[in-house]
Amino acid sequence: MPAVLDQRLLRDDPERISRQLARRGLELDLTGLQQIALQERDLEEQRSTLQAEGNRVGKEVGQRIRAGASPNGPEVQELREQGNRLKQQVAGLEEEEKALEVRLREQLLALPNLPSEQTPDGASEADNVERKRWGEPRRPAPGETLQEHWQIAERLALVETERSVRIAQSRFVTLQGAGARLERALISFMLDRHAKRGYTELLPPILVNTASLTGSGQLPKFAEESFRCAEDDLWLTPTAEVPITSFHRDEVIPSDQLPLRYAAYTPCFRREAGSYGRDTRGLIRLHQFNKVELYWFTRPEESEAAHEQLTRDAEAILEALELPYRRLELCSGDLGFSAARTYDLEVWLAGAGAYREISSCSTCGDFQARRANIRLKAEKGTRLVHTLNGSGLAVGRTMAALLENGQQADGSVQLPAALVPYVGSDRLQPTA
Repeated sequence: MPAVLDQRLLRDDPERISRQLARRGLELDLTGLQQIALQERDLEEQRSTLQAEGNRVGKEVGQRIRAGASPNGPEVQELREQGNRLKQQVAGLEEEEKALEVRLREQLLALPNLPSEQTPDGASEADNVERKRWGEPRRPAPGETLQEHWQIAERLALVETERSVRIAQSRFVTLQGAGARLERALISFMLDRHAKRGYTELLPPILVNTASLTGSGQLPKFAEESFRCAEDDLWLTPTAEVPITSFHRDEVIPSDQLPLRYAAYTPCFRREAGSYGRDTRGLIRLHQFNKVELYWFTRPEESEAAHEQLTRDAEAILEALELPYRRLELCSGDLGFSAARTYDLEVWLAGAGAYREISSCSTCGDFQARRANIRLKAEKGTRLVHTLNGSGLAVGRTMAALLENGQQADGSVQLPAALVPYVGSDRLQPTA
């Protein structure tokens, strides 16, 4: 059973973990966890010593018999009894060790990743740091009124909301006609672009087991925000990050195969707990949405450069679609559970007059690899890989941005040139 946070660090320097978690706003006393980790190590050392003694006794039994001692004689019998006592002691220590390991892991699973030293300190999203802007945000001309995407989508008959509530419940939509075609075009466009940049395309299962959600960091923290199949150990995936993490779970990857770079399209499912009252109309916050995910497995010494490249690959989609955006670096208090460092990409929505998140590009260090037991084969033994992930992009939010930024005075929506071959038209027209 792999560890969650580095147990050597927990045993030797719990104050360092506490300091880093305090940067996230978590004030924790780790003394109790440290004691459990120390007890587990002591039991492991005792067990190893007894196992070594048991092996020595077993060898001595063979040596005595080969030297002429009777297999049923007193000296051999005494050694065998000693070996049996040692086996019983080892078994007892193994049970104690296993109980401590389970207890420690259950508590460590609830702790988030430690922030990178490069992550700026801060308490909330108000402390995030803007790193760059691209493109000129469209603003209404004098006398012009820009609509929000849900208004445009309803006017152009791109979505059907009321019937979708009848089919499922609120916060589900059915795309229809040009809306369905545009969604499909965006998915293909994104996957094709990422494939040209060297990503291997995956189409993973969208039902994932508990081990997969635990390995990527969604469980146990976000159980209430996930949809579960009650009669099976299966959940609807909240993001392709989950199945891709487990694509190499419990594997040792040869170092010369790294980095591994994947691009995957999946429908995603989230309850969005605690978000009711926000973005109740349109495509921004739905229980089901489509997303293209980018994911890297890389060597630890290359993960910083990989983070920049993954973020640029997501930005390249926005630039090809001529969508203005900005890059924010999240502060320590606004990081996601599994992230050590994160860049959020926010696209400009002309109708709303605001930037909204469309991609979150994170490096997780060895946090997910430790939970999912993913290692690389090095010259001397093995070590944990580093994982990175980011949306490339959230498809519904991309459609929202296209509708708001491309709206025209005649009621149509102008599409960017890069998307025309996928849609078959350079604009969406109102229906007669």
